[in-house]
Amino acid sequence: MKIIKMKLADLVKPEKNVRIHTEQQLKEFQRSITMFGQIRPIVIDENNVILAGNGLYDTLVAMGKDTADVYRYDNLTENQKKKLMIADNKIFNLGIENLETLYSFLEDLDGDLDIPGFDEEILKQMVSEAEDITSKISEYGTLDEEEIRNIRENGERKDRQIQRIESEQGDGQPEQEPAEDGDTAEVKKFIICPKCGEKIWL
Repeated sequence: MKIIKMKLADLVKPEKNVRIHTEQQLKEFQRSITMFGQIRPIVIDENNVILAGNGLYDTLVAMGKDTADVYRYDNLTENQKKKLMIADNKIFNLGIENLETLYSFLEDLDGDLDIPGFDEEILKQMVSEAEDITSKISEYGTLDEEEIRNIRENGERKDRQIQRIESEQGDGQPEQEPAEDGDTAEVKKFIICPKCGEKIWL
C-alpha cells in the first residue's frame, strides 16, 4: 500500500456517508491526533472522493491542518466503493473488548490514564475498584457469597461505564458474540485469586 501526502483542500467529501460522527467522537479524534499524530490514512477514489476516513478528515480540518496521509484506489467500481464504505464502518463494530486485558493494561499504565476514547475519571475508578478486589482476596484468601455478588455488580457497572463511553461516540460494541451452535453466548469475565490461582467468574 503506497501512502501519499495530499492537501486537505483537494479532498472531496462524499454526498452520503454511512457513519454519523458525533461531536464527542470528533473531540476524541482530536485528542488522538494530538497525542499520536495521524495513525491511518484517509482512503479516496480516483476523483479524490473520501471512501473511508471522513471523521479523520473533519478533525484535521478543524485542527487547522493543511495535509493528510492518503491512500488512493484507482480501479474500484461504484459498487465496490459503496461496499468499502459500508464494510469500513461495520467491521470495527463486530469486535468485543477483552476486559481482562483492558484492566491489565490500565494497571500497567500506573495512573497515566489520559487515553483518547475514554473518560479518565471512569478509568481511574475502574482501576481503584480492581485494586480493592485484589486486596481483599490477598487479605482473606477466599470470598464469601456477598463479596462475590458485590464483585459481579462492580464488574457489570464497569461494563456499563465502558458501553456508555462507546455509545456517546457512536461506536458501541456488542455485549455478546455468537456461539458455534448459532445461539448467543455471554462473554464471561473473571479475576485470578493470587492465593489459590483459581478463576472467580464475575
